[in-house]
Amino acid sequence: MEFLKGEIENIPLPANSVDVVISNCVINLSADKDKVLAEAFRVLRPGGRFAVSDVVVRGDVPSDIRKNIELWVGCVAGALKDSEYTSKLKAAGLEQVTIEPTRVYKVEDAQQFLSAQGIDADSIAAQVEGKFISAFIRAQKPPTS
Repeated sequence: MEFLKGEIENIPLPANSVDVVISNCVINLSADKDKVLAEAFRVLRPGGRFAVSDVVVRGDVPSDIRKNIELWVGCVAGALKDSEYTSKLKAAGLEQVTIEPTRVYKVEDAQQFLSAQGIDADSIAAQVEGKFISAFIRAQKPPTS
């Protein structure tokens, strides 16, 4: 094992050099997710796997409500919609994309925080219930022929 210091937008590894790219709620923090996914594709060997855990948004959430939820869950700040994540992975060249929810956040999860911010959680429940999820996002670089 070797530790390298780098940035996820510019991975300090040669092309086609790794079997698996893993991450735990870091991609959401990047301002250039397309570059991150392109870099993941670049460093993966043909047939290599992309296997990350991240927060994903399902459906539409009003921006003012999303802003308050983002305060509650730091990883949510840059969270992509599930359809955007899938599109970006495919645009980077990855295939067999799956998004497997591991936790669905409920309004009750943020009730105390939202109340402290002066927000009536019950009034926004229908707009956010089940919209934010933690998920395993998996994809694969196509094997060479």
